[in-house]
Amino acid sequence: MRRGSILRMVTIGVVAGVVTALVAVLVPWLPTSASEEMDRIEAVFWFTTVISIVIFALVTAVLVYMVVKFRASPDDESDGPPIHGHTGLEIAWTAFPAAIVTAIAIVSAVALSRNGDAGTNPVRVRVVAQQFAWKFEYPGAGVTSGRLVLPVGRSTELELGSVDVIHSFWVPEFGQKSDAVPGIKTRLVITPTRLGTFPVICTELCGLGHATMRTEVQVVQQKEFDAWLAEQKAGAGAGGALFVAQGCGACHALAAAGTDAQVGPSLDGVAKAAATAGLPVAEFVRESILEPDKVIAAGYSKGVMPGTFAGLPKDQLEALVAFVVGGKGS
Repeated sequence: MRRGSILRMVTIGVVAGVVTALVAVLVPWLPTSASEEMDRIEAVFWFTTVISIVIFALVTAVLVYMVVKFRASPDDESDGPPIHGHTGLEIAWTAFPAAIVTAIAIVSAVALSRNGDAGTNPVRVRVVAQQFAWKFEYPGAGVTSGRLVLPVGRSTELELGSVDVIHSFWVPEFGQKSDAVPGIKTRLVITPTRLGTFPVICTELCGLGHATMRTEVQVVQQKEFDAWLAEQKAGAGAGGALFVAQGCGACHALAAAGTDAQVGPSLDGVAKAAATAGLPVAEFVRESILEPDKVIAAGYSKGVMPGTFAGLPKDQLEALVAFVVGGKGS
């Protein structure tokens, strides 16, 4: 091949590579990382992206050059010249892809292994998913919360489970994602590196209220985390805290709790609903928690609210009823 031909192919390849690299770098394909695990995932992402850009530039250079150089005239219907195999070329285009795939596999395996290592002193949080709310339990502190709070710079091991259908836990800025499956415990390790508040999203279609199954994770300093745990533990029996911890606000609007969800009926009109059902308000609320399908509000369907709240301890049930009825805990 002549020197001029090689130069033209190199020029085409450089142009294709530069344009593709600009698209890769200037478009924000990934959220800004907020965890060590996301940093490793980004490293794998860019490793494979660079390899892809180089291959794309090479293929584009050869393809464009061949199309221009060896194009046939419109009236040329003759057969092309016979071409026999090239053993060296066949070995090359088999060996190089094999080496590239092996390199990507090794880099990915190292990242996955390190992302699964929680270290010697992680924060342990049990994540319970149910239609259509998240619940976070801190076994070591005896605290349950409707939002996830984590200390910055310290590994956290999440144990995920579900009480009804398959859900999927994902915080975009943390990079890690895992399904929450009934009867199976899955785990994720998160090591936050940035203070702030980030969304927790369910990415598995789990029913009518799937789009509203969101909460937040707040990353704070260790001393703020310790203070938050102590505060939550002190107020664990309050109805308002239980309303948040049990995820009631993910489905119901209640002014006293500052929620406006519409998956289930508004609890601000519970007195009118109780009168229609012919029951005292407290009894109606209690019955609706324990047997949610017994009385169905107009415009709603059976089976939307799970029956798992029947397992609440009696003192928590009564505190929750008191909060919904009167806007205050016991």
